[in-house]
Amino acid sequence: MRTVRFVGPGRAGGSLALALRRAGWDVVGFIGRGEDLQGVADGVDLVVVSTPDDAIAGVARQIRPTPTTVVLHLSGVLGPDALYPHPRRAALHPLVPLPDPEVGAIRLSSGITFAVAGDPMAAEVAESLGGRALVLGDRDRSSYHAAACIAANHVVALLGQVERVAAAAGLPLDAFLDLTRSAVDDVARLGPRRALTGPASRGDRDTLERQRVALDPAERTGYDAGVALVEQLAHGDPARSEPDFDGDLLAEAGVGAEAGVGVGAGVGVGAGVGVGAGVG
Repeated sequence: MRTVRFVGPGRAGGSLALALRRAGWDVVGFIGRGEDLQGVADGVDLVVVSTPDDAIAGVARQIRPTPTTVVLHLSGVLGPDALYPHPRRAALHPLVPLPDPEVGAIRLSSGITFAVAGDPMAAEVAESLGGRALVLGDRDRSSYHAAACIAANHVVALLGQVERVAAAAGLPLDAFLDLTRSAVDDVARLGPRRALTGPASRGDRDTLERQRVALDPAERTGYDAGVALVEQLAHGDPARSEPDFDGDLLAEAGVGAEAGVGVGAGVGVGAGVGVGAGVG
């Protein structure tokens, strides 16, 4: 049985500790702020430094190196070298939000992707949780972590804007979440460009301007950034000229060419056949 000790009892550390315990690891315990760190690596196979990124290097320097113990951190942007001078060091970053230990432990054990680097123990942790280990080089870490932040943090912030703008129309956020879920499902099925719908992708400037004028001025910067991203996706790579929908999909839906389908418009066709997940 592998033994592991954690430094930093936050959401990430608590989630991983619970997940590893359920996977059969012996979780020796947690070391919190202000405690003596010198002997943390003694008598265990693995030490997980689950502190904020800017504290990792300082914490690692306080731990007395042990030749047989792996010291691992959970940062997405830092490589294993942040754990110098430990001879066995590794990085493990789970591609999933960890809002609290119970939810986090379930997600960590659900077959997710882990970005790993350094000592093979990182991949062993991922595999023991039923996950996929993606080996990540140091030069790619910043781009990887930016993509991860956009995929999670930026999407959450965007839905915060949806909540505010919807409230101005007297509507709850819940009314729009099925739209978001459907759009994400379409991205998984079709890819971002083919899943894209709506006025910005069509170049409908009058509609965009009406929306912009209706917004609180404080919301316009975020709205403009979103429109720019849509336009970049829709028109920024002319080499990618695949159609938004292929004919076979329309045929399966019972939609003929004479039905007047607006490509990428997200308009319901006929008896409730919705084309695309977005808002037309």
